Amino acid sequence: MNPFPNLLDSSMLASFKSCPAKFNLEYVQNWKAKAPSVHLHAGGAFAHGMEATRRAYYEHNEDAETAIAKGISALLEFYGNFECPEDSAKSAHRMAGAFEYYWANYPLERGDFEPIVYAGNKRGIEFSFSHPLPFNHPITGEPLVYCGRMDAIVNYLNSAFICDEKTTTQLGASWAKQWTLRSQFTGYAWGCRESGIKVAGVIVRGISILKTQYGTAQDISYRPDWMIDKWYNELLSWVEDMLHCHKTQIWKHNFDHACAEYGGCGFTNVCSSQDPQPWLETGFEQRYWNPLLRTETKL
Repeated sequence: MNPFPNLLDSSMLASFKSCPAKFNLEYVQNWKAKAPSVHLHAGGAFAHGMEATRRAYYEHNEDAETAIAKGISALLEFYGNFECPEDSAKSAHRMAGAFEYYWANYPLERGDFEPIVYAGNKRGIEFSFSHPLPFNHPITGEPLVYCGRMDAIVNYLNSAFICDEKTTTQLGASWAKQWTLRSQFTGYAWGCRESGIKVAGVIVRGISILKTQYGTAQDISYRPDWMIDKWYNELLSWVEDMLHCHKTQIWKHNFDHACAEYGGCGFTNVCSSQDPQPWLETGFEQRYWNPLLRTETKL
């Protein structure tokens, strides 16, 4: 029996929209590159530090200096002995510097960006959701679940907003424009709404990390109910297409822009070969990614 994911999230949805064959390789067959991405690893370390700082400050009432120090420790612990490529600025040292730079620009003490309190006494830090869709899993028969996990939900401008930090190498007008209709955040807004939390939109804070300097930018975009409803209705159509591909075992290739976007698809050599199996076995290994726990398990 051919496998199929138990959980769906924004990354999987984006992968399927981009190229069904890529979705099949990455999330159905679970092929992942053996060499870890510095961008993903450094971004994960930064997010780990952000969570530690917010929990220390808002949940354990530590002062800002202590909370930030704990965040840096958590960042460095997560980063570990990962070897940063020489041509990348995202070394452990530079990531710790970017972390300090972030809090220098967005001070905790300012008090206008506090994580919400929900369900009595829980803080909106690393808020996660998982809600069933009106489809059954093709193998288990259980409801398919759409899930997500966001950095924070904060009170800002008298409304609740999703907060997401993005580490990058370049900021500018094009960086800000990409979030206006980003499916990831519309899905987060849907997940919040299904959880009983109404959000006005999303605030994305970017931190650019270069070898000689840092930069930051903030973008606010809104997610009204009509947009969330439209996203959800189209999500159901996309998932229906996924299930059809699984049933027929026909996963079409994009063979177009998706092959070269964001530095190039990692499966380019696989799709360029008449016999892809040797490429898969040489450059990849099978690991299952749990999008809710953000953990990978080697298969």
